[in-house]
Amino acid sequence: MKPVQGNGGARLAWALAAALAVAPAASLAQDSTRADWLRNPAMGNYKAYAEFKMANYAFAREVWETLAEVGNGDALFNLAILAEDGLGEPRNMAKAEALYTSAAQTGNFKAQYRLGMLYNAGQQLPRDVEKARVYLTLAAQGGDKDALATLATLGQPSSSLTPYQQAEWFSASGQHTEAAALYTQLAAAGDARAQTRLAWMFEAGRGVPRSLPEAAWRFELAARAGEPEAQYALAVMHRTGQGRERDLAQSLTWLRLAAAQAYPAAVAALASTEEAQGQAR
Repeated sequence: MKPVQGNGGARLAWALAAALAVAPAASLAQDSTRADWLRNPAMGNYKAYAEFKMANYAFAREVWETLAEVGNGDALFNLAILAEDGLGEPRNMAKAEALYTSAAQTGNFKAQYRLGMLYNAGQQLPRDVEKARVYLTLAAQGGDKDALATLATLGQPSSSLTPYQQAEWFSASGQHTEAAALYTQLAAAGDARAQTRLAWMFEAGRGVPRSLPEAAWRFELAARAGEPEAQYALAVMHRTGQGRERDLAQSLTWLRLAAAQAYPAAVAALASTEEAQGQAR
């Protein structure tokens, strides 16, 4: 639920890919250490997301906890996702709220959006419309279009929302099966955002059986439709060889497409990659 990224309002833990920055080819994830992660948080987040894709949640948490110690917003956001969904640890919403709040304070707009949605839905956290307004406003100011649309509907019953907004509301309420059903309908009708959300759900096993191949297929459909968050996720898959064959050229192509749409994580990842390539020359 919603790794920072243009339209990437939902977390989609999705947002987990929001934490990634592509590492130099010579620095494969499995060869890194704690010192490496602290020296190069982009590479650390790369490693953690690769481990997450393989459902190695304990190792992903170790990396993100290391980066959280130095206030890395993406790491804090992803730790919150693990706590909210109970991935590799007991589900703990109080812990998730604290982590989302810390991430939001670093300027992580996925965390800001998620908190706003959680407070607005009032199912997994106590309902607080004013807190929802504050965090959604911060996310909207960061460029999140979903947050901006949600601000216009604060306080309205879920039945008055658009189908996509209803799916987001179900997700924030912890009703993942219902959210997945709506995302599926919207994706079938050509909604690339919903397709991306559904891909994240298959990747994490939220409301649907966990399936990396299904996630990869849906990410590619959304990426080819121009969704930058999906383009970024697909770049990660080609970089790690998880869900798609390892292909550094393809990874760079998708990364550049996402960065061209000012998707923040892709912009940072591309800069990191180009810097590494320059040093290698």
